[in-house]
Amino acid sequence: MGTKMRGQVTHHQAPGMLAEFANLVNDLLRGLVDPYRPELHYMRGPGPKWHAKHHLGGDFGAMPELVRVRVKR
Repeated sequence: MGTKMRGQVTHHQAPGMLAEFANLVNDLLRGLVDPYRPELHYMRGPGPKWHAKHHLGGDFGAMPELVRVRVKR
């Protein structure tokens, strides 16, 4: 059974080569028709629960206004 005849592959070599080829074809097909689309699942930023927990304590309406200052040369 383990003998190798001319033009034939032994049973010990065939499953490995066949499995490698099957894995290659499977990876190629999966890469071409992958149903996962990450752009449908991404988050746009922290939500209201995060903002409530991480209150920054600043009121942006009370920020000082930037003004131009002339410098004498």
